[in-house]
Amino acid sequence: MRLTLVVLLVAQFMLAVDFSILNVALPVIGEGLGFPLGGLQWIATSFALCAAGFTLLFGRVADLFGRRRLFLAGLAVLGLASLAGGLATSPQVLVIARVLQGLATAAVTPAGLSLLTTSFPEGPLREKALGLNGALMSAGFTTGAVLGGVLTDLLSWRWSFFINVPVAAAVLVIAPMVLAESRPEVRPRLDLPGALSVTLGLLAVVFGFTRAGGRGWSDPTALAVLATGVLLLVAFCFVERRSPAPLVPVSVLARPSVAWGNVAGILAFVTETSLVFLMTLYLQEVLGFSPLAAGLSFGVLGLGTVLGGTVAPRVIAAAGTRTTLIAGALVQTVATAALLLLGTTPHSLALLLPATFVGGVGNMLLIVGFMVTATSGLPDHEQGMATGLATMSQQIGITMGTPVMSAVATGAMTTTTVTGILGGIRTAVAVDTALVLVTALTSALFLRARPTR
Repeated sequence: MRLTLVVLLVAQFMLAVDFSILNVALPVIGEGLGFPLGGLQWIATSFALCAAGFTLLFGRVADLFGRRRLFLAGLAVLGLASLAGGLATSPQVLVIARVLQGLATAAVTPAGLSLLTTSFPEGPLREKALGLNGALMSAGFTTGAVLGGVLTDLLSWRWSFFINVPVAAAVLVIAPMVLAESRPEVRPRLDLPGALSVTLGLLAVVFGFTRAGGRGWSDPTALAVLATGVLLLVAFCFVERRSPAPLVPVSVLARPSVAWGNVAGILAFVTETSLVFLMTLYLQEVLGFSPLAAGLSFGVLGLGTVLGGTVAPRVIAAAGTRTTLIAGALVQTVATAALLLLGTTPHSLALLLPATFVGGVGNMLLIVGFMVTATSGLPDHEQGMATGLATMSQQIGITMGTPVMSAVATGAMTTTTVTGILGGIRTAVAVDTALVLVTALTSALFLRARPTR
């Protein structure tokens, strides 16, 4: 049981690292491979589009055709795509490698999470496992920013890809020995209309947000794509109501724990990942830190997330899932609001470091509360679908956070001076704070309390 947990957590940590490990290296990759300046965004966007857009589909595929099978297949694709990315000699090959990495992430993440939830019975053991998973996912995103800077400075950006290969190979060797296959006794049909509408809808929404972050919210293409995405997602809801074998049964979506739990999850990841971006901007553009020094500064945030993920199961056992989720959101709200007091001198680190540490603890209480809420009370044969929804919320939150807050910060900057940049960052931090507070309020209003054990 313990080895099963280790294997699944290592895989999830590696996937989280992939979301941020190339951020610092983008300019170097562009120079090395001849990327046009406007094309650099596709290194990140191609990965994010696939990771978010296909997650729900692969979560259901895992239920239908075997979670372990999809988990192992996805890891194999991830290892090969990472090798191809590290050896790439042209922009086209690198983008294809990132697309394959994104598809592999969309397959492995929900399959691994559903293997985790079905390996541990609902209750304290599952909550502890989800707490560790959430801590490592959040810490992995932070670690990726640090590791990308270290590898790029000391070795080469190519090692940001190569580092996945031995990890994926090790998991592929051990996983078949410790993970049991799971599949339904009766295999229902795959809901193709639902799969197409939700996948295309998510792709459009994620691309629209990403384009708006780079081009501004008045960009007509971004607005048109976003509107198309929303219409496709609405169509998905109507398709699911009439489908004999829906991708996501309407009865499941109607559960407050699933619906509002996933809303909390999206906002949790939007606010924390965007805050990493905002504080990176602050450290480099306002305080003048190097990319490596800025990345290392987030080690404190990483410690906070690990602590939060470790204590979350105990807090849930003592106070209940709903209370833990709300308390985590309120702690994160206060810590984020404190960052509005940041100034233009290095003395502000005395505020930034403890605030990000405390915010990391609160965010992990929120994330673990969301994971437990969104995957509880459902039978094992629906865990792949439930974890697919939860993973989709996670991927969308991670993907949307940076472009949304980038657009807010850029729009609020009156000048390109240090003071003007700081003003834009403060505006975005205020929006970030408001979103976390909304998370606490909606959870308090719409989530039902579950009895503590």
